Amino acid sequence: MPIAVQAVPFLAGLAILAVACGWAFGPWAASPGAVLFGFVAFFFRDPERASPPGDELILSPADGRVTAVERLPEGARVSIFLSLFNCHINRAPVSGSILSVEYTPGRFRPAWDPRVHRENERNHLEIRSETGTYGVTQIAGIAARRIVCAKRPGDRVQRGERIGLIQFGSRTDLYLPPGIEPAVRVGERVRGAVSVLARRAGGKGV
Repeated sequence: MPIAVQAVPFLAGLAILAVACGWAFGPWAASPGAVLFGFVAFFFRDPERASPPGDELILSPADGRVTAVERLPEGARVSIFLSLFNCHINRAPVSGSILSVEYTPGRFRPAWDPRVHRENERNHLEIRSETGTYGVTQIAGIAARRIVCAKRPGDRVQRGERIGLIQFGSRTDLYLPPGIEPAVRVGERVRGAVSVLARRAGGKGV
């Protein structure tokens, strides 16, 4: 399975550590480093995804579990918690152009804390599509200290395209424009670029 390039420094360091420990203390001493090497490779996996057809579908920007579905005056917000065992690649929920990318430093509360979308380190992207403006917020959690965003204002993105990742535990929020209702409930498991979180007006029922 492909691995995100951001994993290379971690994997190189763990490989050197495992070899050094094995050489100095015997093969058994290399085991912890080898186990961590395998976990990091698993965490940074970057699988290819085939998105379902239909431009009316708004797809999940991340793998994980839906922890909140909130109706707001300016639209709706769907929050997805990514555990250490989820794939942490973030993907575009719709096709369109990147209007803005705004990084905000902050705290590192646990990703399930309801305050994290206001207080934690985060990166917010606005995507303009034919059906309105969608927001994707990458939020660092208690174990995450590095948000990676691969897009800049003016970039075009396709539905399901990779837009970045969050290292080691996090949350991703999707903001829907007014008039588009979420099609998921709290507790559901979703997959980035595959699961349908909402459907624009005119689409068939979910």
